[in-house]
Amino acid sequence: MNAMPDLFAGAPDEALLIAFANGDAQAAQALTERLLPRVLAQATRMLAIQAEAEEVAQEAMIRLWKQAPDWRQGEAQVSTWLYRVVSNLCTDILRKRRGGVSLDQIAEPTDGAPSVVQQMQTNARMQALSDALAALPERQAQAVSLRHLEGLSNPEIAEIMDTNVRSVESLTARGKRALAAIMAGRKAELGYDDD
Repeated sequence: MNAMPDLFAGAPDEALLIAFANGDAQAAQALTERLLPRVLAQATRMLAIQAEAEEVAQEAMIRLWKQAPDWRQGEAQVSTWLYRVVSNLCTDILRKRRGGVSLDQIAEPTDGAPSVVQQMQTNARMQALSDALAALPERQAQAVSLRHLEGLSNPEIAEIMDTNVRSVESLTARGKRALAAIMAGRKAELGYDDD
């Protein structure tokens, strides 16, 4: 991929979106390079199936480009709006699925640097986390994922989930407790003996 032009390096997402709406293709490229990895990561965590996550990320970006000409400045952050779209698309897929994800459906990591043992341990940990998140109620899993995996603030999560900050705090706290209970018996198996 081409490096983001210096012109756009410090530009806010909203400015890039508006520039794209005014015909600047480089602004669209810069915004895509900035947002697509985060969108894809969120979709992958929610769905645990790479192909579905890629489709969701692509659809979310298409919706963003369609929204660009009508974007109302100052109403929402571009990233928050995009996370909400991804969240809604993933929720639709999860509701259709109504079942678990088999190990065969989880994509192998593409980074070849770690050893085979480290890769196996990482895979086991990711599968365990994915299984544990899947065992949580949908909104708890979403709140925990957005807070602790995506690093979003509670107000951002509240906007994405269309709720208030107090509900996000409650969902996150209950989700963390439930995850800890689910994972407690697997610490040694997952290599967390020393942690």
